[in-house]
Amino acid sequence: MVVTFLVFLLSLGGCTENKTDDIKKPEQARSLKRAFADDFYVGAAINARLISEEDSLALQLLRKEFNSISPENDMKWENIHPAPDSFYFDIADRYAALAEDNNMFALGHTLVWHSQLADYMNTVSDTATMNVYLENHISTIVQRYKGKIDAWDVVNEALNEDGTLRESVFFKVLGEKYIAKAFKLAAQSDSDAKLLYNDYNLCVPEKRGGAVRLVKTLQNEGIKIDGVGMQGHWGLKEPSLAEIENSILAYSDLGVKVSITELDITVLPNPWDLEGAEVSQNFENEDRMNPYPDVLPYSVQLQLAQRYHDIFQLFVKHSDKIDRVTFWGINDGNSWLNNWPIRGRTNYPLLFDRKFHPKEAYDSILSLISEN
Repeated sequence: MVVTFLVFLLSLGGCTENKTDDIKKPEQARSLKRAFADDFYVGAAINARLISEEDSLALQLLRKEFNSISPENDMKWENIHPAPDSFYFDIADRYAALAEDNNMFALGHTLVWHSQLADYMNTVSDTATMNVYLENHISTIVQRYKGKIDAWDVVNEALNEDGTLRESVFFKVLGEKYIAKAFKLAAQSDSDAKLLYNDYNLCVPEKRGGAVRLVKTLQNEGIKIDGVGMQGHWGLKEPSLAEIENSILAYSDLGVKVSITELDITVLPNPWDLEGAEVSQNFENEDRMNPYPDVLPYSVQLQLAQRYHDIFQLFVKHSDKIDRVTFWGINDGNSWLNNWPIRGRTNYPLLFDRKFHPKEAYDSILSLISEN
């Protein structure tokens, strides 16, 4: 399979114009959303410039390739609810309208997260105030977008790497019951929306076990939870395909759907002690940590393409268990991995380059059409 795939890529010679003759469904060859229409939604995280339709090239690419969207930062607590009695809905309203106008599946990201909180939330120390703030936040936002937002990341990144609950401000004040409360409030506010738990490193056995326990706890209490979002902040070799597959199966066995969220594949070396996608981590820049400042070598392009090919082959195999696959960004230029966990690095983790051109990785995914 690897040899066949590499021959396929080399035959392209960097061009993707004349490959449709050998593909069974040529009308689907140049659009991700059409290629995988029978499998799952294909989405992208979008920023405020795209939501406001200021980035015309990104918007054009979004409409052509994707049928699902996620707001990268604009629905996080610090942006949408900056003060106890103050909400900012302008960008979120435009986001919901963009999804509706283009018939896209819209995700709400995220209702409860320890990071990117408004400052006032980090000063809460009593249960009464925290309960009021949680209810006001979740009920107000979910009710506003009822029928417009299709699914919510209700709770985001609540687990430590060993599967125990993170000691966030929510946990410190309310204990573990804050998770159940958040899901209850979301379900009461929009009973039709899909409700998800979302986290990184959910392929790691210890953390996977924690996520399984979290879902079972909610289910045992009769609380609505529809899916698990597996953040795909992955590398060229890790996690293994077996770990990804085992995790998809473990969550599906709970009777919930799996979403692959925040998918990007770093091609750069990881700094020491890096764990998953914890945004608070930061490291000093060194030349050896930024090996491709100007261009990604073709040999690495092929590695990235092979990795995406193998991962999507797995997704298609388990498409009955997967609702959505969402890339965390439109193109390499707007990926958060250019600045995390080391500022100033140049990364190449997505399917489209900085000029919005499809990369070998894009063709590697679409090649699955002719293989099946």
